Amino acid sequence: MSGMLYGGDEIGALVFDPGHHSLRVGYAQEDTPKAEIPAVVGVAPDDTPKIEPEIKPEDGNVSSVASAWKYYIDTTFLHTPRPNMELHSYMKDGMIENWDLFEKIVDYSYEKIIQSESQYHPVLFSECPWNLRQKREKLTEIMFEKYKVPAFFLVKNAALAAFANGRATALVIDSGATHTSAVPVLDGYVITNAVVKSPLGGDYLILKAREMLEHMGIDLTPSTLIASKEVIRDKDKPKYTKKKLTFQPTNSWMAYMIKKTVQDFQQNVIQVSETPFDERIAAGFPAVQHEFPTGYHQDFGPERFKLAEVLFDHAMLGAGHIAATSAGMCDVDIRPALYSSVVLTGGNSLVQGFSDRLSRDLSSRTPGSLRLKMIAANGTVERRFGSWVGGSILASIGTFQQMWMSMQEYQEAGKAQIDRKCP
Repeated sequence: MSGMLYGGDEIGALVFDPGHHSLRVGYAQEDTPKAEIPAVVGVAPDDTPKIEPEIKPEDGNVSSVASAWKYYIDTTFLHTPRPNMELHSYMKDGMIENWDLFEKIVDYSYEKIIQSESQYHPVLFSECPWNLRQKREKLTEIMFEKYKVPAFFLVKNAALAAFANGRATALVIDSGATHTSAVPVLDGYVITNAVVKSPLGGDYLILKAREMLEHMGIDLTPSTLIASKEVIRDKDKPKYTKKKLTFQPTNSWMAYMIKKTVQDFQQNVIQVSETPFDERIAAGFPAVQHEFPTGYHQDFGPERFKLAEVLFDHAMLGAGHIAATSAGMCDVDIRPALYSSVVLTGGNSLVQGFSDRLSRDLSSRTPGSLRLKMIAANGTVERRFGSWVGGSILASIGTFQQMWMSMQEYQEAGKAQIDRKCP
């Protein structure tokens, strides 16, 4: 039986959880990922002079031309301005789009984070519930052919998030960077035809926040471009000196850094009001002070609540609405089970007050005979890395060890096998 090869504690399975905001990587059995790598790669022309003569690689299929591009991965490298460095994301619509950049990130993970050879570790990948068959096969092929993993498995991230919260059946509401989705999970399997998703996520919130801040005339220069700043009074014009760069950073880099600045603002300031937004009620809450990288600072009052309202007030796209729609598309017999375990996960669900508001919205939509129970992990780690934690739990369970798709199976039956092994 092939399953016995990977069991036990000798060899750590790895868990990869790709998303639009970042890729989470780490060992199964641990409670947090080893690293969270931003899902963007900096690509700049490689202008380092070549000193040593080109050595022809002995392998026939490796192109002998050294790549004319340099790739920058992870926060430290991305946040440093470099001439002509463009930032590209490898994700699109929850699925891996740019495989070359994705492989660069996986290379980096093995080299710098896992610091071990890929052929020694079985790998569990999470995927979005609407992942396409050809993309699943491509990922399987890359993991076996390029990284030579001994075993591989693909699980839907919603199922993993449910496992992380101790449920095999749940209605998983995953609010991430690019979208919020409601996914019913029954006995560990996703009911794919009842998945509902809306394009309101963290990025949309940041976009709205940025529009508001720019409308208020606030300078959003990122901290990496500021050499020094002075302490100033509330709402005074910022006094700071910029770093002297000999070049103009690219637009994609500036956009990314400003997004990070606004994200910082969003995490500190923005809050969801428990009831639909009302200026009078919101004005009763204490204002929150926020200082921008330029040294400028001011209090934010009702606008904190007004911004967060965009995640809920759309008639068709609010989180409460998509959850109720998704449950309504499922078989009537399993609805009670879904409503009694609504699991909240995803980094965007950490906006203050998100879970309270969602449970309020949902309870108003729950049919009278059913009882609603919201499960939202308290810790930020469990919520941001929900599906990673679920993967870590799953890959370390003894009974799961016979489920892996092994290298031997791949060699015998090819990549199409993945659809049978990992429905």
